[in-house]
Amino acid sequence: MKKRFLSLFLVLMLIASLASGCSKKVDDTKDVDNSKVEATKKPEDTKAPEKPEMKEFTAFFAVPGTEINDNNVAMEKLAELTGAKCKETWLTGQTAEEAVGTLIAGGEYPDFICGSTGHAQLLEAGAYVAIDQYWDNYPNVKNYLSEEEWNKVRAEDGHVYIIPQFGIINGKDTECVHNDEAFWIQTRVLKWANYPKITTLDQYFDLIERYLAANPTMPDGTANIGYEILSDDWRYFCLENAPFFLDGYPNDGCCIVDPVTLEVSDYNTTETAKKYFAKLNEEFQKGVIDPETFTMSYDQYIAKLSSGRVLGMVDQHWNFQQAEEAIKTQGLDDCTYVPLGIVMNEGTKERYHSASALDVSNGLGITVSCKDVEGAMKFINDLLSQEALTLRFWGIEGQDYMAGDGGVFYRTDEQRNNAVSQDYQVANLCKYSYFPQLEGMNPDGINAWEPGSQPGEFFDALKPEVQECLKAYGAETYVQLLNPAGENSPWFPMWSYSNTFTSDTDHGMAKVNMDEIKHEYLPKAVMAKDFETAWQDYMKVYSDRVNIDAYLKAIKTEVERRIAVAEGK
Repeated sequence: MKKRFLSLFLVLMLIASLASGCSKKVDDTKDVDNSKVEATKKPEDTKAPEKPEMKEFTAFFAVPGTEINDNNVAMEKLAELTGAKCKETWLTGQTAEEAVGTLIAGGEYPDFICGSTGHAQLLEAGAYVAIDQYWDNYPNVKNYLSEEEWNKVRAEDGHVYIIPQFGIINGKDTECVHNDEAFWIQTRVLKWANYPKITTLDQYFDLIERYLAANPTMPDGTANIGYEILSDDWRYFCLENAPFFLDGYPNDGCCIVDPVTLEVSDYNTTETAKKYFAKLNEEFQKGVIDPETFTMSYDQYIAKLSSGRVLGMVDQHWNFQQAEEAIKTQGLDDCTYVPLGIVMNEGTKERYHSASALDVSNGLGITVSCKDVEGAMKFINDLLSQEALTLRFWGIEGQDYMAGDGGVFYRTDEQRNNAVSQDYQVANLCKYSYFPQLEGMNPDGINAWEPGSQPGEFFDALKPEVQECLKAYGAETYVQLLNPAGENSPWFPMWSYSNTFTSDTDHGMAKVNMDEIKHEYLPKAVMAKDFETAWQDYMKVYSDRVNIDAYLKAIKTEVERRIAVAEGK
């Protein structure tokens, strides 16, 4: 079946390439209504000026996404502004590595690509154009990052092949939504318990257990689900990485770095890791955790969250935002999720919310198949203008938002409801979300970069049930429910390094084995009748197959290198 799908993917990409080509020219000439010409003028005197030809680009992003309509209103507005548009396609039915491997094997690429975890494959295959050879004529691109930041992006040959799209702050950070990882819980659960203070893992599950016992079903009789765990493909971080958060460390992703000693350690084998999975095992045996949790696909997981039945889970907000929008659309307002900074032991300071950090492990690239690299660079450059950024992330003034006193943007209830309607989104909104963007402040210096980061607009857009919850905890944003983000350490985040590992190195092979073993053995440990034996089996295989010394040595070397770069050495 997989071979048939890969063959179909190649055929589809070839058809798309032949049909639209790279930088295809589109005839945008429209008929002239001569009935409106003044009688004293000849028709030839009133000939409409020729419009510049519209360029069309193609893009593939190796992450799941939703394609917008070909006649999307905001996309057409952006096309008028930039002279170009882009047909975006997204990952379907494959891993990023599989999809990228298919493209590499075929030797043909879309104009733009973001390979996600397949970026290293694209770089090795020579699939990218060196962006820094073109950017002198495109200041919005060249000045998008500082010289120091671009140096972090450069490949070993000294060239820049990708543009990181996320975490680039203009002015100041205005984040209201905690977009990162947390233990999430529905507002109805907190309200039922009179908004208690929940800080430890035991307190979190105790609350879910008690609520589930008292409220086994939704109002329509559908059974509630206490806790869900996503473990599908690379998204199994929802299962495996909570231990370092529970010990009070930020999201370095692949390791724990002691901020005092700078020693690097493996969070998978800590005492906290064992306690955490023992707790999950206990909750699974009690029936609090969904018995189908380890056989679900990502789509099935999103469907269950979208139903409003799931009381809690560990996840990153961007990973379940689609479900959150579905909850809003259905009016299940008391099923909205809010983040909790859960730790293993009382007194541990949680570090779930971190300041934005540059991710150099992947980004947007222009491919060697693009026949109009200058046009592609201009398109990126133009999408970073103030007018384009406002159109991408706020929409069309009067339709998607209003401008009030002093130029401050706000939305009506109708506009807020439209913004979370998928039907409306695909027809009217065009964020070009995997193209470079500026977060923080809009370049106008007045507004935030998008509605969800505009404090007044964010709170006003919340349903009364959510506003009540935030007020109960003395907060007006999700971010304020967690400890403030401290300054990022110079090595942070280390996942931007481990994401570049390949199986060609000892440390890369260690990571491959680590991922495979955790995928197989952690679900077994959670579901086992005899947890202790299951954990010992897991640790034995882990110790035998994972070259942890090579893994930690490589990470330690990179930590030291990043510190040296930060210190100007």
